Amino acid sequence: MAYTIAIASSDGVNVDLKFGQADKFYIYRVEEKDIELAEIREVPVSSEDAGKALPDGASSCGSGDENSCSSGCSGNGHGCGGSGEVIAKVALIEDSRCVVAKKVGFQAQKQFEKKAISVFDIEVSVKEALDKITSYYYKIDHRQSLRAAEENERRG
Repeated sequence: MAYTIAIASSDGVNVDLKFGQADKFYIYRVEEKDIELAEIREVPVSSEDAGKALPDGASSCGSGDENSCSSGCSGNGHGCGGSGEVIAKVALIEDSRCVVAKKVGFQAQKQFEKKAISVFDIEVSVKEALDKITSYYYKIDHRQSLRAAEENERRG
């Protein structure tokens, strides 16, 4: 059974971005135990956000008090910009079996849950994430006991 995995990464080497920070997703196609980079999907910039680049450390909330801003995936104004952007990002990768990011906020998790897409919050190399996740899905897809498979791997 072939499927895809979407990974939030700044460089394609490490899972180092929060879902809300991702401006692209690396899409890996998995078939049995073969893994290949299928494409890189860019997050479209909305016309509303165009030209609103902020200097490093600046908040889009205006007051300077990051606790007073509730927009964005991270809740501090530096996240994804609200539920509309979350829905658009989820739609971009909704054909994936799972999404892997450093952190996935509550709004996004709920959207993925509605679409039966698994979420993995991890901060490791892309290779390590792919190895572990594909191994996990392989065992599930082939109805192997996860516990028995782990014990067999430790023994030999």
